[in-house]
Amino acid sequence: MENKKLQELTEKLYAEGLSKGREEAERMVSEAEAKAAALVAEAEAKAAVIVKEAEAKAAEIKKNNETEVTLATRQVVAALKENITNLVVAKTTAPAVHATLLDVEFVKEMLLGVARGWNGEGVTLEAILPAEMKAKFDAETEGAVKALLSAGVEVGYSEKVKSGFKVAPKEGGYYISFTEEDFSALLAEYMKEKITKMLY
Repeated sequence: MENKKLQELTEKLYAEGLSKGREEAERMVSEAEAKAAALVAEAEAKAAVIVKEAEAKAAEIKKNNETEVTLATRQVVAALKENITNLVVAKTTAPAVHATLLDVEFVKEMLLGVARGWNGEGVTLEAILPAEMKAKFDAETEGAVKALLSAGVEVGYSEKVKSGFKVAPKEGGYYISFTEEDFSALLAEYMKEKITKMLY
C-alpha cells in the first residue's frame, strides 16, 4: 500500500511539475511572441520614418533640380537673344559706320565740331587719323587741313588708328576716341533696344 501511495504521490508531483512546466513554457513563448511583435512594430515604424524622410529628400532634390534647370534655360534663352541682337546690330550698323568714318568730309566736320566744342582756350588739339586716310584726306580736301588748323586742330596719322580718329591736347595726357569701335558701341546701345523689340 505504501508503494501505491508513493506512486500516487510521485504521479501527482510529476503532473503538477509537468503542468507548471507547460504553464512556464507557454508564458515564455507568449512573452517571446509579444517581444517579437513589439520589435517588428518598432522596426516597421522606424522603416516608415526612414522611407518618409527619403521621399521628402527626393522630392526636395527634384524640386531644386527643376528650379535649376528652369533658371539655366532662362539664362540660355536670354544669352541667345542677346547674342542674336548683338549680331543683328553689328551686321546692320558696321558697314555704315565703317563707310562713314572713311568719308573725309564727315571726319572733317566732326573734327571741326570737336574743336568748336572744346573748352580749353588756346589749347591746340591733335587729331590722329588712320594712316590709310592720309593721301585721301590731303588730296580730296585741300582746305580741310587749313580749316582744322585755323580751328586749333593739328592733324596726324597713325597705323594704330584703323578708322575714325582720336583727339587729344597737343601736350598729351589723355585723348578722346572716335574710332569705329567707339561709334559702333554707341550706335549699338541706341539700336539694341529697337532691334530687341523688333525681334522679340
